[in-house]
Amino acid sequence: MPKRFPSQGSGFPSLEGGDRAPGAGSSGSGSDGQGDGGLQAELDPSGLLDAFSDFLAHGRGYSGHTVRNYVSDLAQFLKYLQENESGRAVEDVDAFVLRGFLASRYGRNRKVSLGRKLSALRTFYQFLIRQGRAKANPASLLSMPRKERTLPAFLTVDDAFRVVEAPGQDDFFGLRDRAMLELLYGCGLRASELTGLDLEDVRLDLQAVRVTGKGKKERIVPFGKKAREALEKYLEARAAARAAAGALEAGDDKALFLNCRGSRLSTRSLARRLDLHLRACGLQGQASPHALRHSFATHLLDAGADLRSIQELLGHASLSTTQRYTHLSIDRLMEVYDRAHPRAKAEKKAKRKGQREPEVEG
Repeated sequence: MPKRFPSQGSGFPSLEGGDRAPGAGSSGSGSDGQGDGGLQAELDPSGLLDAFSDFLAHGRGYSGHTVRNYVSDLAQFLKYLQENESGRAVEDVDAFVLRGFLASRYGRNRKVSLGRKLSALRTFYQFLIRQGRAKANPASLLSMPRKERTLPAFLTVDDAFRVVEAPGQDDFFGLRDRAMLELLYGCGLRASELTGLDLEDVRLDLQAVRVTGKGKKERIVPFGKKAREALEKYLEARAAARAAAGALEAGDDKALFLNCRGSRLSTRSLARRLDLHLRACGLQGQASPHALRHSFATHLLDAGADLRSIQELLGHASLSTTQRYTHLSIDRLMEVYDRAHPRAKAEKKAKRKGQREPEVEG
């Protein structure tokens, strides 16, 4: 029987609330609560959902989070067909039926969720066409709902520094958390990208990390001296902890960031640890792991980095996704305009002159 990581009495305190193994206790966040296995079995006796799930995971390389959401969206659609189009095969559905399904969700889901459901249906009918079960894709006839313009949440530079430097440096978990936060903010990683890192993905000599993003696309992201120092300290503590614990389960030796049981840290545990440090800084509820990614992009843009470079670092497929960060810097751009543009200078000069001239009594 393999030994466990040392407990609190051995200098390795358990996490508050405890770390969970990847996926433990997960209810499919973002799936509108319709991803229940019993519901899927009832609506899908032919195993269509399972086949679609395999296609998404292995044929498209989608993340587990996306697969769960798409399968849940399809389960909702099958339930709608059963209740409103009884006897109609899913292969015979037209665009009007799909529009009716999306209309039935209007008001219960945000526009971004409705857009995801339409994407799931488009992908599903592409899958059916590849299987020879459908001749056309009715979902391709529908337009995506206009996205709500929401500005991403981000921290100020000072607050980001405070959060990253919040973890203590006197135990395994403090050293681990410091290294994680340095990479989150220093590289702009997604939570799943960070927890998915393996030891072989990090090159301390090059100060760069290989990241596997959405669609299994890889990119190389550099990191700074502070992150390298934090990683060096954590890796030393990690090696010592593993040596003290003995042999662990197969595969756990690959993961970069480990939980208290010596297995790969989950995204939920990452969020809990970040929240712990936010509370310590008096910033509870003001940030999430993704907010540190937004902060990374916003601070780079404010410092003069071009959008194309930020797009590459973030791993965005489209530049339009990166362009939303320009809205966060509009105030800074207006200040630059006021200081630099000759017309703005002339207007300011005229205002100052008008303020100095006293009114002439008639």
